Amino acid sequence: MIDIPFDDIEAARGQVSGEFGPWGESCEVSQVMIDTFAELTSDRQWIHVDPTRAAAGPFGSTIAHGFLVLAMLPAVRPPNTYRLTGWGAVANYGIRALRFLRPVHSGSSIRACSHLLDVEQHRRGTLLTQQVKVQCVGADQPSLLLELQLLYMPC
Repeated sequence: MIDIPFDDIEAARGQVSGEFGPWGESCEVSQVMIDTFAELTSDRQWIHVDPTRAAAGPFGSTIAHGFLVLAMLPAVRPPNTYRLTGWGAVANYGIRALRFLRPVHSGSSIRACSHLLDVEQHRRGTLLTQQVKVQCVGADQPSLLLELQLLYMPC
């Protein structure tokens, strides 16, 4: 892993790649997690919380909310080949693109990989855009694909 000062835009741009990096650790998406998320968000649609009805539904079982899978990104964070140093704070700046492509069935394990798409000078620091792919372990297609933007700021 190489260290790059967060404000060295050109060095950070040297990490831009069209290839996804390695997978991060996996994490199981349990029915308890799905039910808890449903209660927190008041999204209690039967495809998420009713295993009996969902078994006969379009997905064959309950599935995780797309936003639950998105919220689990910190748990399945993929490793980078670089580390930005010298920043005082990092903030989620936004999501440039987001697609829910495949369901995540209750009991599935998910993992993520990413690659750096862009590095920009921002008035408050350095803005990195990563493409992140979240996929069920053993699947051949992603469940979630997004372009995540993180803003690295000085102290």
